[in-house]
Amino acid sequence: MASRVALKTKSKGAKGGAKPADERSAVKCLKEWSTWTVKKAKVITHYGFIPMVIIIGMSSEPKPSISQLLSPI
Repeated sequence: MASRVALKTKSKGAKGGAKPADERSAVKCLKEWSTWTVKKAKVITHYGFIPMVIIIGMSSEPKPSISQLLSPI
């Protein structure tokens, strides 16, 4: 049976310790930022993949024509 470990934070009260509300807002900000970053990365990947393949293909040896790069055969 697996045991669970509970982490408890000790707040120092008036001595400048982090308030739970500040921690929650920081976590919320981090989640929003990471979600925004992943969405932008998906868009960049979606629209940048084909041009990247064409650029890499045109710089390889032997140099293929555009029709050879774009055709599936």
